[in-house]
Amino acid sequence: MSLKRIHHIAIICSDYKTSKRFYTDILGLQVLRETYREERRSYKLDLALNGEYLIELFSFPDPPKRISRPEAAGLRHLAFEVDDVAAERQRLMAEGLDVEPIRTDEFTGRQFTFFADPDGLPIELYEK
Repeated sequence: MSLKRIHHIAIICSDYKTSKRFYTDILGLQVLRETYREERRSYKLDLALNGEYLIELFSFPDPPKRISRPEAAGLRHLAFEVDDVAAERQRLMAEGLDVEPIRTDEFTGRQFTFFADPDGLPIELYEK
């Protein structure tokens, strides 16, 4: 096997309009393509970060709930690198998001914090 990099992350949301706003307006990801698939009653939103394809956001009618606490089995969280964790934390809190207090990574000495997307998926901001 010769893996090169992660191509994309697929996320299924329960409220497409709310999640689209969260990922584009609040997190600042750019829309590459938005497609409505009539046969599946589903949107597929391709999102990029700094011009690089990153996330596929899907909507499906009545998706089942999933346990998403950070210590549940499966995907633990998404992590985004930022220059200033404290400034980004303040910006997210001004948007009305509940953001955890800033912690320091015991191995790297870098700061990080967590918040959640509209469906409770944990998202981490990690200092560059």
